[in-house]
Amino acid sequence: MKRLLETLQNVFKIPDLRKKILFTLMIFVVYRIGGHIPSPGIDAKALGSFFAQSQGTLFGLFDLFVGGNLQRATIFALGIMPYISASIIFQLLTAVIPFLEKLQKEGEEGRRKITQYTRYATVGLASIQGLGISIFLEGLRGAQGEIVVPFPGLYFRCLTVLTLTCGTVFVMWLGEQITEKGIGNGISLIIFVGVLEIFPTYWLNTIRSLTSGVLSPMIFLFSIAVMLGVIAAVVLITQAQRRIPVQYAKRVIGRRIYGGQSTHLPLSMNTSGVIPIIFAQSVIMLPTTFTQYFAKYDWVDTINAYLQPGSWLYTTLYGTLIVGFAYFYTAIVINPVDMAGNMKKYGGFIPGIRPGQKTSEYIDKIMTRITLPGAVFFAFIAILPFYLLKLPGISFFFGGTALIILVGVALDTVQQIEAHLMMRHYEGFLKKGRVRGRR
Repeated sequence: MKRLLETLQNVFKIPDLRKKILFTLMIFVVYRIGGHIPSPGIDAKALGSFFAQSQGTLFGLFDLFVGGNLQRATIFALGIMPYISASIIFQLLTAVIPFLEKLQKEGEEGRRKITQYTRYATVGLASIQGLGISIFLEGLRGAQGEIVVPFPGLYFRCLTVLTLTCGTVFVMWLGEQITEKGIGNGISLIIFVGVLEIFPTYWLNTIRSLTSGVLSPMIFLFSIAVMLGVIAAVVLITQAQRRIPVQYAKRVIGRRIYGGQSTHLPLSMNTSGVIPIIFAQSVIMLPTTFTQYFAKYDWVDTINAYLQPGSWLYTTLYGTLIVGFAYFYTAIVINPVDMAGNMKKYGGFIPGIRPGQKTSEYIDKIMTRITLPGAVFFAFIAILPFYLLKLPGISFFFGGTALIILVGVALDTVQQIEAHLMMRHYEGFLKKGRVRGRR
């Protein structure tokens, strides 16, 4: 604890780092203020009552990523999700469209152009989603039959599209400001803040259950132990790497000798991150989302019963989809042929493996092996909360997408702070030993 306090003091001793952290916190405040400005023409109370019964649908999943802004009907109701969708689309298109692949290989200038195209796509997606949401809200009723949109029509649709699109563009700008002038990845931190909002409510409900006797102390302590163990395991798997040794041959260029050193190629067990879970949730929640519009039919109850979270069919499908999407997204992100080609270009080789095709096959084989345990583990983390909720008195949803996002973003931000500290000869959060003074 003493070392942690000393490290925190060192963080604020560095003027540049202190400014970055304070700037990031200021952006968080702006984002949270905007998350309480209502979008015009919507009855937020009626919409909130609708979302109270829609937690197992795509609406509840979307609302998780925008920090509850959708059910509160704020100007940030779309949040940063259109930008995330556009980024994923361009990442996938890069693997199949030669023009985008060429841009990606052009370095900083090419990536800047792809980012510009992503922004344009974000505006387009936000406009389409805003129009879809406005049409969806017009026919919506709350849990007690309340009208969500008192005055529907063309004016409401145009106003909603303009409001939500501008809100998305502003949130995207806030994220980019954090990346440029703050600390950490701005887009990830915006999602981090939105996801973090749900936890205070969970803890308050848990404390109320504990004090009222609904939740027994033994189950409470057991759940705390499970939480700590799950967090530690997620951190371990998130940082786990398979390091392949790489040797670079010596090259003579002019009068200088380059290369000759040994290094390694780090391959992560969790290359795809939380993306497979998001894809799997979107697919498995589609049936239950559509059944809301056919509630009067008998077959709706049958589908909802089979796809109820915690049922054997739901668990099997959910886990299988996560593992499948993990392999799919990893194949898109990691290109063994390019890695082997770049290695050969600069005189690198894996000891015992022939450069070129054999190297790419070796890397692909390693990625296939290490992706499986990582994907199975995250499938387990995504499914675990549904079974924890079956414990008597447990009323909070811990794990899954929210936990992986929080841990991943927190680790990335801490590592960036660590880098700033080490550059100025301070010990960071992840190092052992006493804090040293500045040189």
